[in-house]
Amino acid sequence: MKTPKRIQPLVDEGLVDEVISQLMSGKEATVYIVRCGDDFRCAKVYKEADKRSFKQAVVYQEGRKVRNSRRARAMEKGSKFGREQMEEVWQNAEVDALFRLADAGVRVPTPYGCYDGVLLMELVTDSEGHVAPRLNDVSLSAEKALHDHALVMTYVKRMLCAGLVHGDLSEFNVLVDDNGPVIIDLPQAVDAAANNHAKWMLERDVNNMTEYYGQYAPELLKTQYAKEMWALFESGQLKPDTLLTGNFTEVLADADVNSVLDEIQAAYEEALERKQRLQEANEGY
Repeated sequence: MKTPKRIQPLVDEGLVDEVISQLMSGKEATVYIVRCGDDFRCAKVYKEADKRSFKQAVVYQEGRKVRNSRRARAMEKGSKFGREQMEEVWQNAEVDALFRLADAGVRVPTPYGCYDGVLLMELVTDSEGHVAPRLNDVSLSAEKALHDHALVMTYVKRMLCAGLVHGDLSEFNVLVDDNGPVIIDLPQAVDAAANNHAKWMLERDVNNMTEYYGQYAPELLKTQYAKEMWALFESGQLKPDTLLTGNFTEVLADADVNSVLDEIQAAYEEALERKQRLQEANEGY
């Protein structure tokens, strides 16, 4: 196929030899299959901010640290330079998260680098070399659902121990190869300690995955992994080898009305996005 304009510089630099095909187009990026020497990889081309449909970017960027004070001030002011820097931080966040999570024992695609808004990473395939399907496109037995849900909870726990919350985890952001689930799409990953929305994002991530696997293994719907993980995290007791039970007894306190309203609004917008994703998936995107 014709080389997309954004990938052409990588071809010129010898990082990519050939663009094979478009793999998918989503709310934040378009992904292509490319050939790099003898290897096939993914080239994720991030969309410009005004063309992305990803909502609440500011919410996700809260707590992200920028070492250069000039860049930080420009981002706060929203100048043209600041917006450019914000885009760079947004794109580099995924690369940083992929490296951190791989080191933490989370199954993610291997990153090879980000070049001017194009992320080169591993193409996840099955044993026959076919592109691994999204979880949304896979049917599971009850036994497999229980097994893979436990793996995903382990990955979420390891993410949290590494200081990150995915922030947009669902059946649309998990691939399934012969070894099980692979977590993808991490530009919106948030700092668990520095982002005030990290707790409800973690709960949403866990609930999304539990509800999906719960279609095949209904007993999962009674579990409370998010609350259990967050309580252990807040108390400093969560470790990569902590054994999770899915049980949690909640201590009720006076409600923060504003926080509750924020969570209701966020849940409403998430439901709209999930509906849109399902519609796109059914249309073949």
